[in-house]
Formats: sequence, structure tokens, C-alpha cells
Amino acid sequence: MFMKRHFPSILLGFAVSTGAVPIFAQTPAQPAQTQNQIVVTAQRSGAPMWTIETATGTIILVGEIRAVPESTPWQPDRLTEATAEAQRVILRARPRFSPGDAFRLIFRGGRFTKLPDDSVAADYLTLEQRARLSALEAEYDIDYDRRSFLMTSFDLLARRLDFDDDTTKDATDVVRKAADRADVPIDRPESFRGEDLLDNLAEAPPASHIPCLEAAMSATEIGQDIIEARGRDWRTFDIPAVMANPLEIALGTCWPWADPEIGEEIRGQWVAMIEGAALAEGVTLAVVPLRVLAEQDGVLDQLEARGLDIGGPDWRGS
Repeated sequence: MFMKRHFPSILLGFAVSTGAVPIFAQTPAQPAQTQNQIVVTAQRSGAPMWTIETATGTIILVGEIRAVPESTPWQPDRLTEATAEAQRVILRARPRFSPGDAFRLIFRGGRFTKLPDDSVAADYLTLEQRARLSALEAEYDIDYDRRSFLMTSFDLLARRLDFDDDTTKDATDVVRKAADRADVPIDRPESFRGEDLLDNLAEAPPASHIPCLEAAMSATEIGQDIIEARGRDWRTFDIPAVMANPLEIALGTCWPWADPEIGEEIRGQWVAMIEGAALAEGVTLAVVPLRVLAEQDGVLDQLEARGLDIGGPDWRGS
């Protein structure tokens, strides 16, 4: 998900954004049988997904987790086949970073990577929290005392837990490549500007990242078994178990997902994109982060509250 050595790449990996309601091309609707065949083909990939039948077509929502373990037995080729037959796909947006943003990052990098002024971790953490961090410092022979809590969290997840090593294809990459080859239109949410993301991150007080640090420490303390469990639960459609996995909790608790401004916009834009697709003809295949889909009051809950009939795995654990 995020690169392990270069901070700009970390920002790019974590700053997954969304967008406003698109204007979809009104292509002729396919016969219902053909639409059903596309749904069945997509479901055979093994990725958890939900379908919404509309007056003019079908929406397929693929619940994506990033960094799917290589040992997870899913069939990306089936998703490739379904994508080639769809009328359009919706994928996550990419942040828009400019050359000016790169210079801004260089000159302000310390505000992102270190705690402000001469403060240290103990100035913000409880005795218990600092003791947990000290134990991890000793285990991995590293000093986190001056690092920002967000950078410490990223380091714990990416380099100590090593959750994004030995992974297989992500659904977004599979669908994007298949859509490009088949000339299927790709709709994306409106991108966040790199300047806005950097400003948001620079203005966040250190204490706002402590929940992220706690979640990252919990995941790292448990160890790599949670990586395989997350992939297994994703493949067997046990959505509540995926959402309760300490790794998934950590990823969803860290910036930008937990940021009240950016996180809310991400979720609202996904709802708007899917509602827009409900007015289009034919099959729309959307790859949506599972944590955004299945969380309480998330995209699936909001779509259902708007009267859309959603078919697929139980996401509430009711």
C-alpha cells in the first residue's frame, strides 16, 4: 500500500480519495441475461462483492482490501473477464501532486516526520502507551522518540509487521488494466490536490495521530498471523471478521481515513458516485475500499438508507 523508504510515496499510497457525481455515458442497456452473466463471472473471482439492481442496469461493488496476501486463493482473471464486458468502471481517485508540492514537502518535511519543536513521545503519551512503544523500540532496535506518531505508525505496519510484503494483485489494478485493454470507460472521483493533503497533514496536532499509533502498536504486537487471517476472512466473505482484524482497524484508524474532514469527504463522494451510477444503463463495476463500504454508517449503510436494494454478503454481523 505504501512504500517503505520514500515519504512522498507513503503519502501517495495512503491518500486515496473520491469524488463528485459523474456524468455517465448513456449506452444502451444490455439484456438482463447478459448482465447476470457479468455478475456471475465477477463473483467467481472470489472477491467479496455486492450488487444493486436498478431500473436501467446493475451495479457491482467489489470490496477491496489492499495488500492481499499471496496465499489468498482468489481468481483475478474472472474479474478481468467481467470488467471487459461492463459498460463502465469506477476506481479510486489519485491525489494530484505538483512539482510545487514536492518542494513544499522538502522544505516542510520535518513537520510531517518529527514531533514539533523539541518535544518527545512521552510529552503526549500516557505511561502505558509510552511503555508499549518502548517495548517495540527495544524489540526492533529503533528510536521513535522524536518521530511523528503517524510516521511511527507507518513504520510499524510497513516495516516491522511487514503487511505489504508477499502480496498478490489488488482488485483496483486488475480492473484498471482490464478496462484499459477493453476500452471500457473509467470514472474516478475528483482528486484531492496534493497541496490540500499536505496542508491538512501539517496542521494536524500530534495527539490526533495517537489512536493510529495505538492501533498500529496493537497490530504489530500480535504479529503476522493477522495478515493471513485478514486475507482468509476476505476470501470467505466474513466481512465483520475483516473489519475487526487489528490490521484493518489500524489501516482505517490512520490518516487520511480517520481525518474528520478528508475521511468524511471520501465516504460522501463514494456514495455520490454510486448513486450516479444507479441512473446509468448497463453494468457498472466499482472497486471500493472495503473499510469504506462495510463500516458502521459507511457506504453500504448509506446506500441502503437511500432505498437501494443491496444483495451480497452480510457486512454487519447481524
